Amino acid sequence: MLMTPGPTAVPEPVREAMSRELINPDVDPEFGRIYDRVTDRLATVYGVGPGGSGEAGGPGGSGAGDAPSRDVVVPGGEGILGLEAAVASLVEPGTEVLCLSNGLYGDGFADFVESYGGEATLVSADYDEPLPLAALESTLARADADFDVATLVHCETPTGTLNDLGPALDLLAEADDEVLTVVDAVSSLGGVEVPTERIDVCLGASQKCLSAPPGLTTAAISDRAWAAMEARDPHSLYTNFLPWRDTSEGFPYTHLTTEVVALDAALGLWLEEGLDAVRERHRKAAARCRERGAELGLEPYPAPERSSPTVTAFRTPGRAAELQARLREERDVLVATGLGELSDDVLRIGHMGHNARVERVDEAMDALADVS
Repeated sequence: MLMTPGPTAVPEPVREAMSRELINPDVDPEFGRIYDRVTDRLATVYGVGPGGSGEAGGPGGSGAGDAPSRDVVVPGGEGILGLEAAVASLVEPGTEVLCLSNGLYGDGFADFVESYGGEATLVSADYDEPLPLAALESTLARADADFDVATLVHCETPTGTLNDLGPALDLLAEADDEVLTVVDAVSSLGGVEVPTERIDVCLGASQKCLSAPPGLTTAAISDRAWAAMEARDPHSLYTNFLPWRDTSEGFPYTHLTTEVVALDAALGLWLEEGLDAVRERHRKAAARCRERGAELGLEPYPAPERSSPTVTAFRTPGRAAELQARLREERDVLVATGLGELSDDVLRIGHMGHNARVERVDEAMDALADVS
């Protein structure tokens, strides 16, 4: 049983869609219609289209009530493509970028910025701490503070942390409402409310809460972000969002047909279930995972109030790799360890997308109880 925090288990209707006869995306107009349906459905998931909540309460911020205008695009490439493409599309030598971080992917944004010649200012906290708002405020108050772009991460998958973006977005807007915001929502989009209406480039992916196979990046992009990209005129093709703004005359390169069809089927299941039901299912699965973990004496890595509904990271000092191996070999349950310095000290249970079901969590935690 696959219980990793992405890729997630792919339900049968999605696998069936993948087995259908291949569509040529370059010459068959049917593929264009499928792609347009995918972007329309994703607009609802993002909360920027028909049926989108446009809400922004709870973890993730507060903001306007009406669904904002955003263009949704779906380039071919695993979710990390979106992080790099956002930077490649907005950053050039000399671009000042503030990278707010309390995790591996937040730190990684600074690396991307520097690789494209930008000037990255990393404002960071320890990985088990909240976003460093006081440090952000003092950085923005500096006389020489003049940032063009700010990057943030909604859910830090390696630590199971869901960041409350609202206060940080408030500080950024108060300091300079021209700053473009880029948010990694790869492991929260579809399972948790994301404040897309306050974000200029909001990034997602197919293989997390949407439970489609890996291979597609998603992005909801504001008009002012498009304008900045056009002024920047990126030189890359693959790590460039601009060619995806208008696909009415064709795609920048041969699209990943099977992955797009699979995502279409997965989104159909998501919409059939409904936004409120999906979020409630994630909430219940997360609560059950942490309840069972407490029974085993396991402590969540971040504080419970900052733990994501999509993934639980348990502290397992020096035992994560051993537990992962025993779960796989003895019980045929696949989970993840932490990353980097936490690779042997954190065990992660993914309860996102199709896996966000109490019965699947119970099966995984029963297995963990047996091998602990």
